[in-house]
Amino acid sequence: MRHFMTSVLMVAIVGSIATTARAEGEESQYQLKTGDLTMTIDISKGGKILSLKHKDTEVISQSRFPESFGSTFWTSPQKEWNWPPVPEYDKMPYTVVERGEGKLVIKSQVSERLKYQIGKEFTVDDKSHAIVINYTIRNEASEARQVAPWEITRVTNDGGIIFFDAPIDGITPAGLMNFKEQYGAVCYQTDAANENRKINADGHGWLAYCNKGLLLVKQFEDLDASAPAPGEAEIQVYVNRGKTYIELESQGAYTKLEPGQQLSWTVRWYLVPVTDEAQPSAKLTKMIKKVLK
Repeated sequence: MRHFMTSVLMVAIVGSIATTARAEGEESQYQLKTGDLTMTIDISKGGKILSLKHKDTEVISQSRFPESFGSTFWTSPQKEWNWPPVPEYDKMPYTVVERGEGKLVIKSQVSERLKYQIGKEFTVDDKSHAIVINYTIRNEASEARQVAPWEITRVTNDGGIIFFDAPIDGITPAGLMNFKEQYGAVCYQTDAANENRKINADGHGWLAYCNKGLLLVKQFEDLDASAPAPGEAEIQVYVNRGKTYIELESQGAYTKLEPGQQLSWTVRWYLVPVTDEAQPSAKLTKMIKKVLK
């Protein structure tokens, strides 16, 4: 597969952009809109994407339990921090760096433990009705570090289907979920089990989910199998036990950062209506490929 190297930029330790004060309550939520698509970001809750709607229909999990809702961002590999997620990235307030028509730029606090600072830039692409998210990880440590970007989007487990492009025999662990190779993609009709399950796959730069008349497509870097962090993968799917929630996960390249350096990684989000039920079909695969053009 192709490998697009995550870009690395040299930046000053002290930024030159003025920031606003952290907002509280409802003022902490910002919305971006393009066409019938609306994304809501809450800077008071770890800069999470709380909602993604087409008109009034929601695609992201709205569960009230911790670590089961919204879309978040972590650093990879997970073995560096284990569990729970790093609070500065996942739960603590972010600061607004810039906001304007169709644009929001926010940044996290520096992690006391890992010495990284996360940046998120959300912009609207009105031409393709997409929302583009550019993530940055800046090394605030005094020594060189290696790290990869990791986006985690939680959706409901209530009859949807997951698609991506990868060799089915490369999905590991084998047999953990009922993936089938159909219509030019591998597909997983979501199901429930009394256990947590997670798979890794070397994909081709996109991951899709269809449910409730909506198709969510996320597009990102297409990596070589050796590019992700050790023990991680370009595409991951985590299914929580029971009919609770599923995580759609994608990762960028494992990158060495000198002190003061940052990497940049971009994910494009599309959300379009579909008329058919959430079942594998040539029509649905064709729609995904059309979105990705």
